[in-house]
Amino acid sequence: MRGRITHDPNPDRKARKDYWGVVLDSRTPRELGRFYASLLEWEIANDDEDWVTLRAPDGIAYIAFHLNEQHVRPVWPSAADLQQQQLHLDFEVDDLATAVEHAIELGATQAEFQPQETVRVMLDPDGHPFCLYS
Repeated sequence: MRGRITHDPNPDRKARKDYWGVVLDSRTPRELGRFYASLLEWEIANDDEDWVTLRAPDGIAYIAFHLNEQHVRPVWPSAADLQQQQLHLDFEVDDLATAVEHAIELGATQAEFQPQETVRVMLDPDGHPFCLYS
């Protein structure tokens, strides 16, 4: 991408300039940020009322949550004339059953429709789909 550093070798993660991430809309970004921080065991790097950022313990990716008071829960699987997902997150796990149980303890729900045996489609507290897979 023009105008962007594609690889910053700086060993100080906080000083790097090559971060990339995903931002999810939420009516309650702090709550959703805390959900994912607990689920992933990632550090909360920024915790404002309208913007929360999680930093991975390694690498340069992040997940952020932005206040959108008009956020509408997506429907999964997609259905005509209803709010569709715009993206979903995938997380590889060693023990699928344990990961599903942990996500539910934190406030996620398991989607009714499950398309694959080695994948579990989950819905975060705001309804965003995410997949746990082994």
